[in-house]
Amino acid sequence: MMPTSVKDPSFFTEANFPAFSGEIFRPGDPGYDQARRLWNGAVDKYPALIARCRTGQDVAQAVTFARRHHLPVSVRSGGHNTTGLALIDDGLVIDLSQMKQVTVDPARRIARAEPGLTLGEFVRATEPYGLVTTTGTCSGNGLGGATLGGGIGWLMGKYGLIIDNVRAFELVTAAGQLLTVSAAENADLFWGLRGGGGNFGIVTAIEYQLHPVGQVLAGMVIHPLANAQTVMRFYRDFSSAAPDELTIYAVLATLPELGPAIMLIACYCGENLAEGERLLAPLRQFGPPLVDMIKPMAYSELLALLDPAAPDGRHYHDTAYSLKQPGDEALESLIACAQAVTSPFTAIVIHHVHGAAARVPAGETAFALRETHYAIVNAAGWEEGEGAVHIAWAEESLARMQPFASRGLYVNFMGHEGEAAIRDAYRANYERLVALKSKYDPTNFFCFNQNIKPAAQSERGL
Repeated sequence: MMPTSVKDPSFFTEANFPAFSGEIFRPGDPGYDQARRLWNGAVDKYPALIARCRTGQDVAQAVTFARRHHLPVSVRSGGHNTTGLALIDDGLVIDLSQMKQVTVDPARRIARAEPGLTLGEFVRATEPYGLVTTTGTCSGNGLGGATLGGGIGWLMGKYGLIIDNVRAFELVTAAGQLLTVSAAENADLFWGLRGGGGNFGIVTAIEYQLHPVGQVLAGMVIHPLANAQTVMRFYRDFSSAAPDELTIYAVLATLPELGPAIMLIACYCGENLAEGERLLAPLRQFGPPLVDMIKPMAYSELLALLDPAAPDGRHYHDTAYSLKQPGDEALESLIACAQAVTSPFTAIVIHHVHGAAARVPAGETAFALRETHYAIVNAAGWEEGEGAVHIAWAEESLARMQPFASRGLYVNFMGHEGEAAIRDAYRANYERLVALKSKYDPTNFFCFNQNIKPAAQSERGL
């Protein structure tokens, strides 16, 4: 039964969207329940209207409609955000999930892509040309959201973050205006969109610089969690010394048939795979591991490696924090968190931000966390049912690690931490972002995000 607070669906008719080329879903319509489902099955929200767009003009029309009727708005692309920011109760969801066009110019090494693509879909479009760019970690993540938050991933050591490879955006503003945004046009917005999230408008297309990448030497070695102290110290020291071409993540999780384990997942993206073999030899020999799955593979194969561990529809709750260079005490606390998991579907995922991603000046883009560090996610997962014990594990693990955490967190890993945490994420860039928000979205129309308030609201404490 629909909550009584949902607006009368008869209000929303096709007459309100005369030139709309997409689909409209109202409560009670066939397809409405499917359209409101997200990757995180724990999110259960009832929008008043879902406008599934196909073009930038569709998006502009949806924005204009929402403003005219004073509807709150959320924006969905991949729908992979754990906190469910893609959906809003009683408001309008501007759904970009079917905007999946991508064109590749192999001569110029450029791709123009729409934000509804998943990372896997994007890579599968560029990879046949021998070209890719930095993406996130899993193929099921959405391209639009991954990009706007900054975009950490397997290739960031050599090629920087996703935003470091963006050449231009197409954007619908809060006023419903369609803009081209680049270093040459609307350069202030170009700075802010590279890490500022969805605060300044709805991105409807992105142009990326691609790089020649053939096979990567990648995969995982697996150790029992019982050996965690020695394995995690080795991981810290080995990853800290890794060259730009080599990125290593660690995942502490429960594996079928093996039980509690540590996966060290590596990606060498240099041109000489023999050099990669030499660099990865210590990783493959240490322990030795229970399993060694490292081999030459397509980048798309690596990107899909972790997808089975986080399927659509499972229930999730994440907390996250940053560590600059974890000492032994921090590692011991982290291991204790892994030993206390309450579900076989829960994991701790450690991302190593380094190399080219850490050498860009902090003020060059909105993304300010440009030092080498580890971004760590406590990813609680469970099947349907009461989630309180699993949520408590994620929150308690965060609290346990706070004495060791460094200031600032990647916004794509944030939940509902609030304004102080957002300020910490953007550091000295925050006031410039407030000025940009005040210019392009002075009423905070786009507020269902890691929100940067315009100056007028911030001054009033709203």
